[in-house]
Parts: sequence; structure tokens; C-alpha cells
Amino acid sequence: MILEVVAAGLVISACLAIYLEEAIYSVVSLACTVILISLLYAVNGTVYVAVFQFAIGLGTLAVFFLSSEMLSEKLKKEKSTRNTLLIVALGTFMSFPAIFLSLPTIQTNISIDSSFVQALWNLRALDIVLQGLVMLTVALGIAIVLYERKRGES
Repeated sequence: MILEVVAAGLVISACLAIYLEEAIYSVVSLACTVILISLLYAVNGTVYVAVFQFAIGLGTLAVFFLSSEMLSEKLKKEKSTRNTLLIVALGTFMSFPAIFLSLPTIQTNISIDSSFVQALWNLRALDIVLQGLVMLTVALGIAIVLYERKRGES
């Protein structure tokens, strides 16, 4: 049951990270997403993957936090809590199939030599490269925005 609750929280925080207009709130929601992903890895017995995911997530969040504080304009308009609660309800609804439905296990004669922990660890290199690509894209975007601001002030 703990996995289902964490998975539901993961879906809700990911939806909020996309939906919220204030950049700092989106970064906080993304932080919750990173923490919950690390928790899921740790609960499944992949502690090293959880530590790496947490460390890379913290680095990404530091970049996002600094860029959101430096580059975003403060919004004057208040967003209603009704819309935010609607997104939370939608995220909860999207989590229901994972919580209440179970897929039947298929018995096969194929033997798998690696465990779930080993499979996650072996695919970690691709995940790290892709997360680095995201951080590079964000850094390039910030550099372009700062360059355009400087050029506009001149």
C-alpha cells in the first residue's frame, strides 16, 4: 500500500510541477517529485540508484531554483485554489488504475539472469546522460535569456 500512495503522490506532484504558473512553486513540486522517485527506488531495494537519483535531482533543482528566482517575473494575479485542487483531484484520478488494477503475471520458461536491482543499475548510464542533457538545455536557455536582456538594455 505504501508504494501506491507514493506513486499517487508522484503523479500529483508531477502534475502540479507542470500546471503551476509561479516558477518557484513548480520547482517545489518538482522537488517533491525527485524525492518521491528516490523513495520508490529505495523501497524497491535499489539504494544506490536512489542516492544517485537524489543527488542528480538536487543539482537539477538548484539550477531550476536559481533560474526561476533570477529570470521569472512575479505574478500579480492570484490563482484560485479551486483550480489547484482540481489538478490534485485529476492527478489522484490518474493514479487510480495503478492503485486498484493489477495485471496478471504471465508464466514463461525464459530465465532472466539479472534481478530488478541489476537491471535498474545497468540502465542508469542512459538516465544520467539524459538528465545531463536536460540540465545543459536549461543552462543554454538561461544564457540566451540573459544575453537578450543585456542586449536589450544596451
